[in-house]
Amino acid sequence: MNEPNKTQAWMQAYVHAWASSQPDDIRALFTSAAAYRTTPFAEPWQGVESIVEGWIARGDQPDNWTFRYEVVIDSPPLAVVRGWTSYKDPPREYSNIFLIEFGDGQQASSFTEWWMQAPE
Repeated sequence: MNEPNKTQAWMQAYVHAWASSQPDDIRALFTSAAAYRTTPFAEPWQGVESIVEGWIARGDQPDNWTFRYEVVIDSPPLAVVRGWTSYKDPPREYSNIFLIEFGDGQQASSFTEWWMQAPE
């Protein structure tokens, strides 16, 4: 069995953290000084503790969404991932693009989301 590459492993951990909303799962994804932008022009959640707080405050329930993705560009330290998110209640669909910049290890030093809600 092949080991996932850095981006695949990071995305698997991201989805796990999304489902668990456990602070340690979220912290494991990011460097201590990471920046997380919820949209390209938003002020980032700056630093891993701010990221944990912002993430948990969103409050996505694990049984309310499904997510699938494909890695579009995998050229560390940069990765681009395309995602598709479906929420059950209320029903809505999103198309996502993630820009992930990795630090020296397996953690992201910068993460930016682009998302578009599908028309109803």
